[in-house]
Amino acid sequence: MTSKMKLAALAAGVSITVLAAPAAQAQQLRIMTGPQGGVWYPLGGAFANIMGDRDFTMQVMPGAGIANVRAVATGRTDFGFGNSISTVDGVAGRAPFDEPQENVCNVATLYPQFFQIVALADAGVYSIEDMAGQAVAIQPRGNTAEFATAQALEVAGLAYDDLGRVSHVSYTDAVSLMRDNNAQVFTLGTTIPASSVMDLASSRDIRMVGMSDEQIEAMRELNPGYSALIIPAGTYPGQNEDVQTVGYATHIIARCDLDEDVVYNLLEGIVENIDDLAAIVRVMSDTTVELMAEDIGVPKHPGAIRFYSERGAV
Repeated sequence: MTSKMKLAALAAGVSITVLAAPAAQAQQLRIMTGPQGGVWYPLGGAFANIMGDRDFTMQVMPGAGIANVRAVATGRTDFGFGNSISTVDGVAGRAPFDEPQENVCNVATLYPQFFQIVALADAGVYSIEDMAGQAVAIQPRGNTAEFATAQALEVAGLAYDDLGRVSHVSYTDAVSLMRDNNAQVFTLGTTIPASSVMDLASSRDIRMVGMSDEQIEAMRELNPGYSALIIPAGTYPGQNEDVQTVGYATHIIARCDLDEDVVYNLLEGIVENIDDLAAIVRVMSDTTVELMAEDIGVPKHPGAIRFYSERGAV
């Protein structure tokens, strides 16, 4: 099966098995992705297919933005998906990290992610402040969106203790809680439209909760890596107005001591298959070599520097 055929199968939700090259030829790699229901896991599977056609085998493992930084730093994985705000904090040793995370290098910026607050339409939640006393579904600790949720509550003068109940669950489980009215609010960080939110909107009326200008500025004071973003009207059923929020960049990180030819091969494969990757993550249709080479405050991997230099992007 060619790489394009395998990527098409992933985009269609078809389960496939990546056949490894003979053990004597294939270098074993690992990549940590994200939780079920998000886009990182299938995208990681696509990367594994790309590398499989280049005589590498890549094991795809679930993960989370903060946890992936720690895993790369400690050598438990070779590659990982990251969020710019978390990786910058990790390299600097700022909370939620206890110390600087070394041996973490940037490989490529891929696309923007949106911090999203979704409420049931009948829950009476029109602002972050209205989340007080409500049952809220939040990603497990170690996820960037979980940390962003805590910071969003902070700038609104709230904390987890002010909520009615907090459930740290996957996107899939959060949707189930919302459907059964066991949660009134769901927070996540991913692309738009998020498949999990669309899934929820197919059975319950929802409301997208925005952030004020003051709250966005306060978030940027907590971490300059946040940027102001707009979820355009019509992104989700029943959303008749633009909703402003914050966001951050999704990028790929790797061990700085990983063979630069490995990183070079992954980048070459991403560029050659960008149209097929966009079938999995639609926003990647806007991903260019120049965007991939963007400086986000994390040192670039030597293999990435060579790749981008050859293409005039750095």
